[in-house]
Amino acid sequence: MALKDGATISKAKAGPRSTEADKAVDMVLSSVESSLVPPGQEAAAQSPAAEDRDSFSVTALSDVVDRTTHAAMARFTNGISPAALGAAYLDWATHLVFSPGKQMRLADKAFRKWVRLTNYAMKCAMAGGHSEDCIAPLPQDKRFVDERWRAPPFNVMHQAFLLTQQWWHNATTGVPGVTAQHEKMVEFGSRQLLDLVSPSNYILTNPEVMAQTAASGGMNLVKGWQNFLDDWERSASGKKPAGTEAFRVGQEVAATPGKVVFRNRLIELIQYAPATDKVRPEPILIVPAWIMKYYILDLSPTNSLVKYLVAQGYTVFMISWKNPGPEDRDLGMEEYRKLGIMDALEAVAAIVPDQKVHAVGYCIGGTLLSIAAAAMARDGDERIGTLTFFAAQTDFREAGELMLFINESQLHFLEDMMWEQGFLDTGQMAGAFRMLRSNDLVWSYMVRNYLMGEREPMIDLMAWNADATRMPYRMHTEYLRNLFLNNDLAEGRLRADGRPVALTDIRAPVFSVGTETDHVAPWRSTYKIHLLSDTDVTYVLTKGGHNAGIVSEPGRAHRSYQVRTKMHDDLYEDPETWRTRAPWKEGSWWVEWVAWLDERSGRPQRPPKMGGKFKPIADAPGTYVRMT
Repeated sequence: MALKDGATISKAKAGPRSTEADKAVDMVLSSVESSLVPPGQEAAAQSPAAEDRDSFSVTALSDVVDRTTHAAMARFTNGISPAALGAAYLDWATHLVFSPGKQMRLADKAFRKWVRLTNYAMKCAMAGGHSEDCIAPLPQDKRFVDERWRAPPFNVMHQAFLLTQQWWHNATTGVPGVTAQHEKMVEFGSRQLLDLVSPSNYILTNPEVMAQTAASGGMNLVKGWQNFLDDWERSASGKKPAGTEAFRVGQEVAATPGKVVFRNRLIELIQYAPATDKVRPEPILIVPAWIMKYYILDLSPTNSLVKYLVAQGYTVFMISWKNPGPEDRDLGMEEYRKLGIMDALEAVAAIVPDQKVHAVGYCIGGTLLSIAAAAMARDGDERIGTLTFFAAQTDFREAGELMLFINESQLHFLEDMMWEQGFLDTGQMAGAFRMLRSNDLVWSYMVRNYLMGEREPMIDLMAWNADATRMPYRMHTEYLRNLFLNNDLAEGRLRADGRPVALTDIRAPVFSVGTETDHVAPWRSTYKIHLLSDTDVTYVLTKGGHNAGIVSEPGRAHRSYQVRTKMHDDLYEDPETWRTRAPWKEGSWWVEWVAWLDERSGRPQRPPKMGGKFKPIADAPGTYVRMT
């Protein structure tokens, strides 16, 4: 823990810590003489004066009090910094107060919306309760689709809500002088508050719930209460959501046969058994994101990308990340690069010697892979033959709604929260992602499960999503600061082995996939690989979101994609131009990708020995994926 005067508390990195402030303070004060030593002053600190010892003690105590206070606050704010949110609202409110023209426009809009609602209510009364809506919900808003919302008084209720929602959007955007991030934060926060009071969330203002209550004699509310108690009990005891029991790792999901052939403190490397008599000589190494269990790419046999690849005649290796605990708090991005990607490449090279590797990275696994590939290219390491990125960003200036709360105040708050426990907890991470889609993932869930008394059938993708992972304190801090906040990778400041890396050094051809409705890695952000690389780039834009767009097996209905290749010496096309020129294709992009890999692979030959010189450690899916 870095202190303002340059001192360091080494004990803060020792492992698990109590969450109680008094124990934290005792720990620091007991170690103050041995650990609060400014770098380079060890000898002078061996016999510190009493005044110096007191100074160190006060500094340590004040720092621990601040951090512990912030960590305690984070439990009630879901990790959101009150200071960051307060600064955004103050910025907005102050500029609004000094913008009388904007106030006049808002007053005019309020009056016009009131007139529209009044006319709508009168037309409904004259037409016997039904009239054409005066405002339509956004395309992704499914709360008011049911026809029962067109009957009085629910028609006026939901129309009034939508008009209010629209007015608040106008009020929180376009205020002169407000910084772009503060404007987005205020608009996002106001939208969250409005969603809280939506008429769809309450029994007496939701016609669908009232109809269900009348039809079932109130049993929907009884079942809803049972569902609520079940969810609460599962959450309190650390159990997974109801229905996930049907998707057991290694049986219903993550079931493709294989062996764990290598293990270190951070990864297990899985080699999958061949499904064909001959395989392509170049192996595929997949680097999943460490914020998720790897088997998103090996779900059920019908939609497993791994199973599909081995069926196409490829030798597939998969990194399975360890779910870190407090003892891993000091693992940083360099450790993830070395212990993860580089160790895996060494093992793959030993099992399949003298062959280039088709390297694949998903989400932030793709970001880390791009860093590793750039460092390898810088150092003359040519083991990577091709690079494939699934929904992976290399430039973070337009990284979607996750950027709303990425600023110095918010990161300081998050760091204090992670410092206390040593990692970012699964619940805290899941809560952040639920906030981005609170309409679907929070309120609609509560209405369906607790008011309607229904349980949505569990599917493999939902069960995987509930199998969350943690992130170490140091790695997550470095990731957020170096990439999201400072954009060091895109701007040439990120270091590997102590030296900067540049994506323009990469010469391996790139296949990059973006998904249309991705709220984690927006496709226009992933498209920036065209700007940052100096190689051939084949870019695919597919239907779906961050996960469902990637898990897009052949045969799934309503799937299509656009694809276009930019050679390294072609002129740049902006995303909108690319979209107008890239041809549409029906079906799964998996087929397109395998054809691309085939063109860059050798003639099939006998499969390599399982594990090569390594003795297989365990059957797939291994032990790390089962860690909770």
